[in-house]
Amino acid sequence: MITYVYVDGFNLYYGAVKGTPYKWLNILSLCQKLLPKNNIVKIKYFTALVAARPGDPDQPNRQQIYLRALRTIPNLEIIYGHFLEHPVNMPLVDSLSGKTKYAYVMKTEEKGSDVNLAAHMINDGYKGLYQVAALVSNDSDLVEPVKIVRSELNLAVIVLNPRPKSPSHELRKYATFVKPIRKGVLAASQFADRLTDAEGTFHKPPRW
Repeated sequence: MITYVYVDGFNLYYGAVKGTPYKWLNILSLCQKLLPKNNIVKIKYFTALVAARPGDPDQPNRQQIYLRALRTIPNLEIIYGHFLEHPVNMPLVDSLSGKTKYAYVMKTEEKGSDVNLAAHMINDGYKGLYQVAALVSNDSDLVEPVKIVRSELNLAVIVLNPRPKSPSHELRKYATFVKPIRKGVLAASQFADRLTDAEGTFHKPPRW
């Protein structure tokens, strides 16, 4: 079955690899292990570029190295959203006084990736580019494109769930089926520590 894979990058990161030794993840290898009978002809990876933070100034550099690793996968395309920052008053948790206190904070939101993913999945389906869409996400905001692809286009949608302990019931309700992404398959789907592309040789970040 001709399969397109749609990866919600931040959902995958926070759901499956943050705080683990599996961040150097080869997504093609992951999908081939989870879907061994599918012909994966395209992977679309949706993310946004992070900015340096006081506690982790090297974060953008590590992300760029990982995106460089992803680009060594021939059939992978990276589609960018963006981050939006704005100051906002937010309530503090204060269980002692009973009074609501507020702090003026800078709120950071990742914008565009879920909309971009939904648009690509539906557009590619209408073009007849795939027989199966594989969605790497546990975000229930993506239920509507899943419903459209299933009901309007009569195509299969497989959800590869980065949060097997807390799966989205809505996604499970409308997907053709759901497969969990577990530690074993993550461990078996890592890039080699040293990779080569058109610019030369590069390495997995030493601190990650």
